[in-house]
Amino acid sequence: MSKVEDFLTSKEEQAIIAAIRVAEQHTSGEIRVHLEPSTEKPSLERAKEVFCFLKMDETVLQNGVLFYVAVDNKQFAVIGGKGIDKKVPSNFWNSIKDRVISEFSKGNYKIGLTAGIQETGKKLKAYFPIESTDTNELSNEISKG
Repeated sequence: MSKVEDFLTSKEEQAIIAAIRVAEQHTSGEIRVHLEPSTEKPSLERAKEVFCFLKMDETVLQNGVLFYVAVDNKQFAVIGGKGIDKKVPSNFWNSIKDRVISEFSKGNYKIGLTAGIQETGKKLKAYFPIESTDTNELSNEISKG
C-alpha cells in the first residue's frame, strides 16, 4: 500500500466523512478532503489546482472548502472559494490551520482533520448559513490523487 492508503484507516476515513456531513448541516459551504502522495509545489499553490480539478470552484455560492494533504511531504493547506474569500476576514483560516497542524504534529491525522472540519462548519455558519433549498453540490468522500 502507498503512504496515502496508510495515512488513514477505513474507520478514520468514515469518521472524517461523518464530520463533513455534520459540518454541512450548519452551512451551505461544501467541504472536501484530498490526499495525495506528494507535491513539488508549495501546498497552497497545489491546493488551488486540486480545488479547480475537483470542480470546487463551480459551486453556486463559490463556498467550497478544501483540506489538502500531501502525505509524503507532510504538507497541509486549507483554502476556500472566492465567495468565502469575499466575506471572511483575512485571518479566517488561521485557527483552523493551526489546529490541524497541531494534531498532525502529534500523528493525530483523523483528529486534526475532523477538528478542522468541525470548526470550519461552525465558522462558516455565520457567513453561509444552511438554507432550506440547499443541496449537497459536492461529494463528501475523501478524494485521493
